[in-house]
Amino acid sequence: MEIVKTKESLRKSIQQYRQRRVKIAFVPTMGALHDGHIALIAYARQLADVVVCSIFVNPTQFNDPKDLAKYPRPIEHDIAKLQAAACDVLFQPEVDEMYGPNEQWHLDLGHLDQVLEGMHRPGHFQGVTQVVKKLFDAVQPDIACFGQKDFQQYKVIAYMVERLKLPVTLELCPTVREPDGLAMSSRNVRLTPQGRGHALAIYRTLLQTKADFGKKNLHSLRDEAIAKLKDSAGLRLEYFAIYDRETFTEATGETAGRPSIALAAAWVDGVRLIDNIFL
Repeated sequence: MEIVKTKESLRKSIQQYRQRRVKIAFVPTMGALHDGHIALIAYARQLADVVVCSIFVNPTQFNDPKDLAKYPRPIEHDIAKLQAAACDVLFQPEVDEMYGPNEQWHLDLGHLDQVLEGMHRPGHFQGVTQVVKKLFDAVQPDIACFGQKDFQQYKVIAYMVERLKLPVTLELCPTVREPDGLAMSSRNVRLTPQGRGHALAIYRTLLQTKADFGKKNLHSLRDEAIAKLKDSAGLRLEYFAIYDRETFTEATGETAGRPSIALAAAWVDGVRLIDNIFL
């Protein structure tokens, strides 16, 4: 695996592949890689000839400096996992390689950064789109792969790709879970054993919502899920919602029969966890 740290060295590396007219897939990450990330690499390998992964802890998408400081950065572990997964190129830039002084960025995202994650993490999706645009410009991939766990992020990036007419195809990859059902996340390492047990209530509630979908009205589904999560020991609910997958607006009786998704965010052990399930 080739490791490059500057956009110029990345450009030279990518240019060699472009001359061979091969298809390039890209997996952007913030490191602290787990099997969910590796599944993205494997998925990308099925779709393209060359897989590029980036590891960059992007400061502009953290609205809490303490969260940025605590974000794990086990780079040697990450490199070993990528090598084992047969990743072709790792782009590992420093902050000053990605950002100049006093850079400004704003992309009108409509309602997408006003609801759920956008409402609870103001400015987060501006930081996400800012860095993903920079990474797309640097890598110029044919395909980019994202995980379903961050579904709202995927919708935001899809909106940016469409609005800016970027020449990249996005692929959504299923959430990878631990054997007990917990969605894999780099933040899971900060959970205590007891907290990890508490966190399982999120997925159990999503599964129950899926099982009841179509049997109960949406209002009842929401109320029951919210009540269950609020009553769960060691868990502080931030939101639970059922949305239309295509418009990413709240599902109503009028949208019955359209593809839907249940989404939740909660705090356990001071760690913020998100999860979702297609209904």
